[in-house]
Amino acid sequence: MSRVLERVPGQPAAIAFLTQAAERPHHAYVLAGPEGSGKSIAARAFVAALVCDRGADGAEDAERGEQGERGERVEHGCGECRSCRLALEERHPNVFVVEPEGRDIHVNTVRDEVWHPAFLTAPEPGRKVFVIREADRLSPAAADTLLKVLEEPPADAVILLLSARAHELPETVLSRCHVVQFTSLSESFVVQVLTDEGVDAVRARLAARLSGGNLGRARRTAAGDDGLRFREVARQAVDAAAEAAPGALLAAEVVLGAAAEYKKRLKVELDREIAPFLDEGGRPQDAYRGAVKRIETRFRRRERRAERDYIDWVLLGMSSLLRDRVAAAVGGDETVWMNPDITPDGAFSIDRSVRALASVENARAALAEDLNLNARLVLERAFLELSERV
Repeated sequence: MSRVLERVPGQPAAIAFLTQAAERPHHAYVLAGPEGSGKSIAARAFVAALVCDRGADGAEDAERGEQGERGERVEHGCGECRSCRLALEERHPNVFVVEPEGRDIHVNTVRDEVWHPAFLTAPEPGRKVFVIREADRLSPAAADTLLKVLEEPPADAVILLLSARAHELPETVLSRCHVVQFTSLSESFVVQVLTDEGVDAVRARLAARLSGGNLGRARRTAAGDDGLRFREVARQAVDAAAEAAPGALLAAEVVLGAAAEYKKRLKVELDREIAPFLDEGGRPQDAYRGAVKRIETRFRRRERRAERDYIDWVLLGMSSLLRDRVAAAVGGDETVWMNPDITPDGAFSIDRSVRALASVENARAALAEDLNLNARLVLERAFLELSERV
């Protein structure tokens, strides 16, 4: 049994498999499925099940058939112990999270954050778990280095690869992993989960649509006014861009300024994440220097992506507002609007709104395709086109 895995909604087949796997884990798994299907939520729960203090205490009993001292099944993932709490927040010293740095995951990253630590003693007693996000972005050299670990895996290590494009992983890597398939979550399911958690029905539907069915993002969007701040920035940008060239330049400034503010707010999260591993003088405790360094490294990567990610959220918000204009123009009501709480401005033609929507989506695609593009120039060009079309 696993309380943390039981809480993962919408993927009964995948969770049933992972629940059994937590008892006698294989050395490597690929969690495969579309964006927003719950892979990250399931991965955090599975990691918690693997490092759970209660599960570790019952390891010897587990070898004799997963029975506790009183004939009870050993629990893998209580969700309450220190290890579970840290794992669910991705702060456990034995958990190594690897993410793309820029466009790819480089060979040095895999060598330093997977290969070397895999064969070293874990910071704390128990398993070492390596989580590789967007694993399809492994460079060929990085994949080859990972393969060396998969071919001769340490007994105390488990590797999780998450990917929305698992078919792009090298066959040599895939063949050495158990593949766990996740399916798309429907909008109605995401709405139901949010309303069951106490979210107002209209806001739940709004969050589900703006997140494209991504449950984790939908939860963040539904959580207070901060979750919808990007949409307010999007509304300001659309309104500003309508005021000819000067307005288009102002719209770009509004978006970039909001993205910079979002990046600044992340610093508070870093301080919170490393706090449990610092001594009274605010320095990393000796036993946790490696864990603190990994958290800081992950934060720097996230910080580098933060502004670009926020810009994409704002552009997505602009697309949703422009799409609603088109929907309203052809007779659609709030049941099909992306933003059911906002009545679309009816002063614009379908043709102009569609062309404006195309400009925004082209900007999103360009920024996603090439991380080295100057975001300001891309936004200014898109909003200048927008000013001509709205």
